[in-house]
Amino acid sequence: MRLLAAMSGGVDSAVAAALAVDAGHDVTGVHLALSPDRQTLRSGARGCCSVEDAHDARRVADELGIPFYVWDLAERFTEDVVEDFVAEYAAGRTPNPCLRCNERIKFAAVLDRAQALGFDAVVTGHHARLADGQLRRSVDAGKDQSYVLAVLTAEQLSGAVFPLGSMTKQRVREIAAERGFAVATKADSHDICFIPDGDTRGFLARRLGEQPGPVVDAATGATVGEHAGAYGFTVGQRRGLGVAVGDSRPRFVLGIEPVSRTVTIGTADLAGVSEVRTALPTWTGSAPRLPVRAEVQLRAHGTPVACEVRAGEDGGLRLALADAQRGVAPGQSAVLYAPDAERGDLVLGQGTVLGTARA
Repeated sequence: MRLLAAMSGGVDSAVAAALAVDAGHDVTGVHLALSPDRQTLRSGARGCCSVEDAHDARRVADELGIPFYVWDLAERFTEDVVEDFVAEYAAGRTPNPCLRCNERIKFAAVLDRAQALGFDAVVTGHHARLADGQLRRSVDAGKDQSYVLAVLTAEQLSGAVFPLGSMTKQRVREIAAERGFAVATKADSHDICFIPDGDTRGFLARRLGEQPGPVVDAATGATVGEHAGAYGFTVGQRRGLGVAVGDSRPRFVLGIEPVSRTVTIGTADLAGVSEVRTALPTWTGSAPRLPVRAEVQLRAHGTPVACEVRAGEDGGLRLALADAQRGVAPGQSAVLYAPDAERGDLVLGQGTVLGTARA
């Protein structure tokens, strides 16, 4: 096969490219330049896609003896990921930019271009498995990235190769060290790559400006504080609320109303939800016949919970949760997995959370 290896400059993509070469494929490496000012995107282990990362990727490609290119996708990334991120927070939702990047950049813009150039598929360092064309969790539960890949369609998955899904992260680093790759001990990037200092609230404040509004206690309807911008909060948030309600019980963000700029908070007994409503789903394979039982993961690092999936309004889904959950934020992805022990790592699909109903 003729494969395009997306090389971020980290250890995962380096080993993925190496394994593709070892398998006898015709491999070309490509590094994605995603920022107009790439010097600002890495700070320690934060961020990715800097000039430093491009150099690391090129060194690995040279050691593998494969062609290497840099593709400038900064304008597309800014529009489809960064601006989308800002707009979602402005609308009172909590987006997942990694999911959006996979959906619109790595497996749309990059895959489309790769196939137009005659490549059969794109190789990435994601920790997930493809078995018989079906997306499954990585064997390394702590590094599994199937959640942020669940937005991909069956057609997109048919053009993807994930060589790392059957091994642990420790083994990935061992392979890199055995090959003498300088990136073998390189720290993983984390958080949001275009917010290298990790200050999401500060980033949004600079983009959206100060937008003061009330913090309201759900139990009494009383205003218990003020905030500088509702975009600085997310449903389920407990710390950093900046209010004192008069008793020692912790408060959680229950809702965000962007028009009135109202942030509603409440105690833990008010925070649980038993039903989740999603937008039109994306299925990684054939759409199942509804209703169907499944497990749903409601956050990138959340614990799956059993649910019944039913048809919702406007082609969306309604998920009846077996156990009430806190911190289910509109804008996040509800990723569905097969419910039984034998197939529990199988990804069925996902839907963006539109709203919830209390337990």
